[in-house]
Amino acid sequence: MSTSVSRRTVLATAAATGAAILAPAPAGATTRSALADLEAKIKEGMARYGIPGVAVGLHYRGRDHLLGYGVTDLADPHPVDGDTVFRVGSTSKTFTGTAIMRLVERGKLDLNRTVRSYLPDFRTSDAAASARVTVRQVLQHSAGWLGDFFLDTGADEGALARYVSGMSQLPQLTAPGTTFAYNNAALSLAGRLIEVATGRPYEHAVRTLLTDPLGLDSSAFFLADLPGARVATPHTLTPAGELIVDPAAFAMPRSLHPAGGLISSARDQLRWARFHLGTGGRLLSSRSMRLMQSHPGPGGTLFVELDGVGVTWMLRPTAEGPRVVQHGGDWAGQHSGFLMVPERGFAITVLTNSDTGPVLLGELFADDWALSRFAGVHNLPAEPRLLPGDELAGYAGRYVIEQIGLDGQPVSASFELVPDAGRLLIRLDDGTAGGWLVFYRRDYVLEMAPDGSYGPTRDNFVRNADGSVGWLRLSGRLLRRTPLGSTPPAAARSARPMRFPVSTLPYPF
Repeated sequence: MSTSVSRRTVLATAAATGAAILAPAPAGATTRSALADLEAKIKEGMARYGIPGVAVGLHYRGRDHLLGYGVTDLADPHPVDGDTVFRVGSTSKTFTGTAIMRLVERGKLDLNRTVRSYLPDFRTSDAAASARVTVRQVLQHSAGWLGDFFLDTGADEGALARYVSGMSQLPQLTAPGTTFAYNNAALSLAGRLIEVATGRPYEHAVRTLLTDPLGLDSSAFFLADLPGARVATPHTLTPAGELIVDPAAFAMPRSLHPAGGLISSARDQLRWARFHLGTGGRLLSSRSMRLMQSHPGPGGTLFVELDGVGVTWMLRPTAEGPRVVQHGGDWAGQHSGFLMVPERGFAITVLTNSDTGPVLLGELFADDWALSRFAGVHNLPAEPRLLPGDELAGYAGRYVIEQIGLDGQPVSASFELVPDAGRLLIRLDDGTAGGWLVFYRRDYVLEMAPDGSYGPTRDNFVRNADGSVGWLRLSGRLLRRTPLGSTPPAAARSARPMRFPVSTLPYPF
């Protein structure tokens, strides 16, 4: 049952609640100042965007800090603290990748072997491409098939096997290993590889390989495995923009667990960060830890510019040189961010329980607010510039995004990009303007809202072998380009329409 709450209630609750700060010892003046800045940023964002609850884990100058703000549930409020559990969404992928690396070290899996080496019957709609895909490409989001495949295949231990079998319907968008495109289906496939290599259900394998040895006692895939946990209830937005308390939204199909199903707390996520910074325990060799955070596959954008993906970690450049290692995740009413700068010994995770959370997360993680204050690094410069009409014409077209929903049926959305005074106007199917894309270098754009303001998000176009523009990479997904005025492909025409959330973080994941 969902409960409707007014925006006034959300704002009042967020403004009234303070923070529970759990720090190990009195901090120095620099740390106190940085923590005060972070607290002010969080509180201001909660009040502005109506976010009921936020939990923060911060590793800074050798110290861990846990901060909790607001409440778990506007209808049944309890304070959020460092042990409150949320669904962390796609940060779960880094657990899948780390479990894979443990199995690589044991000789059970090999990153450079094909998926077919372990799953002989695996295939997508392109049998030849399926035969070539390697385990490494699966983990680097370069396998090339449609990635947003959310089929619910049941709650029993056969869910992942059935899901992987269902991947036979997925179209191959790009050749394996050539193009970064965010791929949830690939990570569920990786979860199935873990099952085959261990002979255990995915959730049991991750517990044995990772969460138990690391003492992540508030991390699991089923709430039943966390008795007594204080849960951050999801608060979701209706199509009319009303925020509602929505406990049912916490549920997730078991087939999606390896891609986004972990339930965890800020305390455990901070322990996870320290492990990957090399200070939280040794389950992997130094070589394997470095490999996860280096040798990226194809690059592009996912809200920020990426060098590419290592082993499930997004690797992000900075103007000063140190690399950012990051992830984050989204599910209905559960949105989080996670990043580290290993060279600076810095990590931060922020968990929210509202569909209004992504706006604050964008300011903290896609923009360089947290990076500049705590690690002294910044995003690569991006000065918007206007292009002549003849140059913009090569990008004009209708762009179509496709997904496959929980029921196995395709859904799609599209919009047109039209040259407009040196920019590309986003024209939605109902004829309204959704803002602009403004170039800052060849093929790379910033998002401008209808009111003329810039958000922190960066996107980029992907070219075909002949040099023409074939795709727009938006939120890490590939949107196929067709000429202006053309009829969408048959698959898109037969799909149900979906709401296209321009300039917002997409979910699931």
